[in-house]
Parts: sequence; C-alpha cells; structure tokens
Amino acid sequence: MKSRTEAAVRESVAYLQDKAQEMRRRVLEMCIRCGGHLASSFSCMEILVLLYQGGWLNISPEAPENTERDHFLLSKGHAETGFYAVLADCGFFPEEWLGVSYRCGDCRLGGHPDCKIPGVEITSGALGHGLGIGAGLAAAAKLDGKKNRQVVLMGDAECTEGSVWEAAMFASQQQLGTLVAIVDHNRIGSLDFTKNYAGLNDFAMKWRSFGWEVLEVDGHDMAQLDEAFKFAWSRNDPRPLMIVAETVKGKGLSFVENDPIWHVKGMCDPEDIRRAREELGEGI
Repeated sequence: MKSRTEAAVRESVAYLQDKAQEMRRRVLEMCIRCGGHLASSFSCMEILVLLYQGGWLNISPEAPENTERDHFLLSKGHAETGFYAVLADCGFFPEEWLGVSYRCGDCRLGGHPDCKIPGVEITSGALGHGLGIGAGLAAAAKLDGKKNRQVVLMGDAECTEGSVWEAAMFASQQQLGTLVAIVDHNRIGSLDFTKNYAGLNDFAMKWRSFGWEVLEVDGHDMAQLDEAFKFAWSRNDPRPLMIVAETVKGKGLSFVENDPIWHVKGMCDPEDIRRAREELGEGI
C-alpha cells in the first residue's frame, strides 16, 4: 500500500502523535462544557487519529456516498466525543458544532453517534451490534466483488455480548477477508474491571479459535498501529482480521487512567479541570 522512507514514517508518526494529543485537548474542553465520554475516547484516540488522518481509510467528506469507500463503524458508541473531534478535524462537519451542538443547543451531536451525522455510518451506543453490521457489509462487498475495507472499532467489555461471537463465527465461515475488527482492550467496562465480571482471559486466542487472524499491538504506539494497518490493508487472506489493541482507559491524564469511575464521572471539579489542562499541555 504505502511506500514511505523511514524518515517519512518517523515524521508522520510524530505528527500523528501530536494530533492525538490535540484531539485529547479538544475532547477535554467538550466534556468540561457538556459532559461526555472522556476516558473511553482517550483510550482509542491514537486508533481514530491514525485511521482517519494517517491516510488508511478511503473515506472523504467530499464523496460521502462513494460506493467504493471503506466503512468505519464505531461499535463502542461511548467513544463518541473523540470520534466527533476527529470527524470535525477532517472536515465532515463544522468544528463549531463541537462547541454549540454537542449534547447542547440543537444537539446535532448526541451522547452516542447517530447515522444522521455526516461521516457516521451507524447509530451505536447499544453494544454488540457493530461487528454484525460490519460482517453484513463485508458479505455484500464480497458478493459485489468489491475490495473496500469494513473496519469496526469495538470495546473489550462489549465482547461479553453473544451477538459479537455470532458475528465472529459468521465472518469466519463466510471468509470475509476485507473485515478488520479492532478491539480497544483497556480492560474496563462501564463501572468495573472486566476481570471481575467477564471471562476475557486468553482474549487473542479466543478470536483465533473462531477462525480469525489476530494481531496484538500497543494501541497507543503510532508506529505499531501503523504497521498493523499496513498489514491489514495489504493482506490477501480469506480470514477476517482482529487487531487487539492494548490500551489504557483515560490515557493521558494520570488521575483518570485505569479508574473505572471516569466512565461516568463528569469533568466538572475545578481542581480536576486545572490538573487535566496542565497535564495535556498547551494548545487549548
């Protein structure tokens, strides 16, 4: 796919890492104003930025109905704050919507993504549906002889839903090689660590046992993610691909990282706001 020198790759990785930090600052300000899912957005920020601003997804705000486009499905709809920030930065809708329409005003941007929003393929929030929809799109693309990718970003706690594993079996049996799933493996659900209520141990092996090819990467390392996407977009394999991205929920804020309460806790305490702005640095 991409042909780049090592120097160009390093430059791109550095730029995208800075971009991810910029998006975190934007998400912080959105959540200060009107609430939102800060911790969930922070854990998958590198993934979102690299997919959209690293040039991997064939999706353009200028041609939203292009039938040859890739499809990106945010199955973990509780990362909508970060998703909106990235979509606005890419020009899918005006950046001012983030300030006047996210969970306020005319509420064009709700607390979970809606397919009426420019750039959003599916309405999500109720978990467990994204992989099934992605598998359906991949099956349709296969019937039509298309090579476009169907990329689904899921949460690990979401993988306690039975519908996820039904879709996993279907995708493997149908040999949907254009389907790429990414799990944001931060080990925290809405209110607790997944180890306390779900058997997600040997997670990568579970997917392999369902007939998927599996990669395991550091979900905050742009270079590792870039190599994983390079592999995903260049492979010619009938098996669907699962990328297990090891992440930290709330990545970037020391007092938010790995604390389950921040899935629902608002960024409203003045001291928390001061600390968050200080830790995320300039550019606010």
